[in-house]
Amino acid sequence: MKTPEQIALSRQYKRLSQRFHMACVTYGLLADGDHVLIGLSGGKDSLALTELLGNQAKIFKPSIQVTAVYVSVENIGYETDTAYLQTFCQSLGVTFVHRITRYDELPKEHRNKNHCFLCSWYRRKALFDTAKELGCNKIAFGHHRDDILETLLMNMVFGGNISTMPPKLQLDKMPLQIIRPLCLIDESDIKQYAQMAGYRKQVKLCPFEYESTRTKTKEILSQLSSLNPDVRYSLWAAMENIKPTYLPQPK
Repeated sequence: MKTPEQIALSRQYKRLSQRFHMACVTYGLLADGDHVLIGLSGGKDSLALTELLGNQAKIFKPSIQVTAVYVSVENIGYETDTAYLQTFCQSLGVTFVHRITRYDELPKEHRNKNHCFLCSWYRRKALFDTAKELGCNKIAFGHHRDDILETLLMNMVFGGNISTMPPKLQLDKMPLQIIRPLCLIDESDIKQYAQMAGYRKQVKLCPFEYESTRTKTKEILSQLSSLNPDVRYSLWAAMENIKPTYLPQPK
């Protein structure tokens, strides 16, 4: 007989799984023969993504292969227990790969960028190179609905455009698709499951984590939620149904 804690954990996983499958079906994220590379950062979101995709790979249809890749940046002061990540992946039957990079010599166009951009740029380059090496046709990132809506708000406020990270994106310069299977899941649901499942946190957090514009935008989204508890659904619906607004013409 299951304990109350086990029942609660099972229910919360079912909640995530239902949203995960809804996103995969709605946006056509997975297909037979896919080899999906997971961008595994060691945070709760990428761990949940690895668990969901790892379990999906055990299902006959669609028939997919999954590989989780953790990229560490030598000259950024964060640290993750890679032994834990490897054990976590092995428990799910997911192949684990560790790559190391650094960004001492920067391309001219990136020399004025902030630390978060540079770290992300080089980690993604390592992921793309590894995907090509392993023959992966898709890269899955653990961006949830809050991430996507925060990006929408940042682009509107700071970029002057209405855009965000799409659930699926075909890259122009290489035969790779970026997919975001957690796009319909709220961060709060992932956080709750991570606590219940006992996910380990990173050994040392990034020193620039709380200096980013995204952190401040996250606070804004939280404030909007206090005004309207359904604000995430409203913003998502608005994002998918953008219509032109016609101003009255002067006579």
